[in-house]
Amino acid sequence: MSQMSTNPHGVTHQSKTKLLDAALRVIRTRGYAGTTVDDICHAAGVTKGSFFHHFKGKEDLAIRAADYWGEMTGAFFEGAPYHVHNDPLDRVLGYIDFRKSILQGTLPEFTCLVGTMVQETFDTAPAIRDACERSISGHAAKLAIDIEEAMKVHNIKADWTAESLALHTQAVLQGAFILAKAQGTAAIAADSVDHLHRYIEMLFEQRSPNKPID
Repeated sequence: MSQMSTNPHGVTHQSKTKLLDAALRVIRTRGYAGTTVDDICHAAGVTKGSFFHHFKGKEDLAIRAADYWGEMTGAFFEGAPYHVHNDPLDRVLGYIDFRKSILQGTLPEFTCLVGTMVQETFDTAPAIRDACERSISGHAAKLAIDIEEAMKVHNIKADWTAESLALHTQAVLQGAFILAKAQGTAAIAADSVDHLHRYIEMLFEQRSPNKPID
């Protein structure tokens, strides 16, 4: 995501940070299989000796990069403007709209590192798969808090859970990224996000008409 800043808490060594930042850029551009240690070192401007000082190899880097991505995106979304809404449903819908607003730049700039990696490694590298799952599920868990509160505030009784809807939003977003890559444009991803917004509105169509909305 092109608007996200780097250097989350917990990464202090300059060369290590450069390598992790390079991994985010290069893997999102070339994919995990198409990326080499030399590619990462070249993009980071560091030596292979420095690389192997910090990481055991490419798989170790990918695992650490997934965790780094989770920290970075977590901080980015915590500072997003949709949190100002008093109504939790408006925060959920604001989150969806915010996801649409950051579909900017080139495809590697707005698509997801962990979504890219897990598609390639889910069967061949379980440790990378698990790191990607931690990132995706961790992000969904934060959204689920607002969804659960919205269900209580708007008296929504359903056979689905806040957790399942939060994970569904991630499934739609990851699918939107795949469509964007297939068509070479963010427009199709934006359409998918719009559909997601409408879907959530329909789920909460019992919203009280007397409820003040920000």
